[in-house]
Amino acid sequence: MNKPVVVNAEDQPAPVVIADMPPTAAVKAMGPTYLVLGGISFSHFLNDTMQSLIPSVYPILKANYALDFGQIGLITLTFQITASLLQPVIGHITDKKAQPYSLAIGMGSTLIGLALLSIAHHYFVILLAAALVGLGSAVFHPESARIARLSSGGRYGFAQSVFQVGGNFGQSMGPLLAALIVVPFGQGSLGWFCLIAALAIVVLWRIGSWYKPRIVPRSRTAPQRHPGAPSSRRVAVAIGLLILLVFSKFIYMSSLTSYYTFYLMQKFGVSTQTSQVYLFMFLGATAVGTFFGGPIGDRIGRRYVIWFSILGVLPFTLLLPYADLMWTAVLSIVIGFILSSAMPAILVYAQELMPHRFGMISGLFFGFSFGAGGIGAAMLGQVADHKGIEFVYQICAFLPAIGLLAMFLPKMPRHGH
Repeated sequence: MNKPVVVNAEDQPAPVVIADMPPTAAVKAMGPTYLVLGGISFSHFLNDTMQSLIPSVYPILKANYALDFGQIGLITLTFQITASLLQPVIGHITDKKAQPYSLAIGMGSTLIGLALLSIAHHYFVILLAAALVGLGSAVFHPESARIARLSSGGRYGFAQSVFQVGGNFGQSMGPLLAALIVVPFGQGSLGWFCLIAALAIVVLWRIGSWYKPRIVPRSRTAPQRHPGAPSSRRVAVAIGLLILLVFSKFIYMSSLTSYYTFYLMQKFGVSTQTSQVYLFMFLGATAVGTFFGGPIGDRIGRRYVIWFSILGVLPFTLLLPYADLMWTAVLSIVIGFILSSAMPAILVYAQELMPHRFGMISGLFFGFSFGAGGIGAAMLGQVADHKGIEFVYQICAFLPAIGLLAMFLPKMPRHGH
């Protein structure tokens, strides 16, 4: 993992070693550092596998402790708000001073949270465990996204897709592991997954060792604005629009990740284990969609990917509440694939809007996605308690219409693609 990496200082705000050749040419000549990119994606896989265990065991927690949907939503809110509030702060700190071993240390918080959740017998302890897992996520995402870009070799959309697809596959593994291990063996079996956290700590410590010698003091010189770049006012408007798009995307995603199993069990009478398999299929489709979103954005432009992936899913979300079991599975796979392709394009597009605030932007969008999902889970839980779980999917079906706002995003200079 000691292969040297050269990046464009203008595009990459984190300080790194620069070779004597022209920076942009050097980046493209070197190409991606696949071992590091694969390692950070694998770590993302392990991190999100553990995170996804929390919603995957909701049926067990609901049955064991007689929780209502509102309390289930509060668990998600605690986990995701903890992660979302801290991520921009951590990103801002690492913009000023990189912390190469922070990823391994943050993973320790996830390990403690999982261990606590496996032995929790009180609702408050469950919330505390969820908060600790959220803290680990807050530490992980901003700096790991920076490392993914650092190892991209200039293929930023591709690198973000590889990085994020690891997380999506991890999210899809949670329900499957819950069906195979947690449901048969109970809440205590969550402790076994602490071994995954220990493995992630080892991998992230090695990546930190690769990253550390490439850090040099950050230049105080402000980056030069490209002549074709949007004005500061348009940048601020664009960031606001992207946040609204992320809000609509993750509120809808939260309706599926948090309540899809309950929806299938109530509407179609399937078992808990069968519902977890359907959830795995949906989350697997989101992983595949994430992988394609970044490279396509590199080629045709990220605005087009953002437009299609959010607004294009609208016909399928409108059909979902009225489909039978087979078509529910098919539609959820299509929805997951199309909707998930937006996130790599959104993140890289936002990074190009504010290249001097890379860590903060990464933390803001990863964090806001968690926060939107948490707020959505809490709100939708209350709606489900009062109006029924099927009503949740009827009202959420219209959320992708917010994708119309993508038409107001500014065009970026050609080199941004």
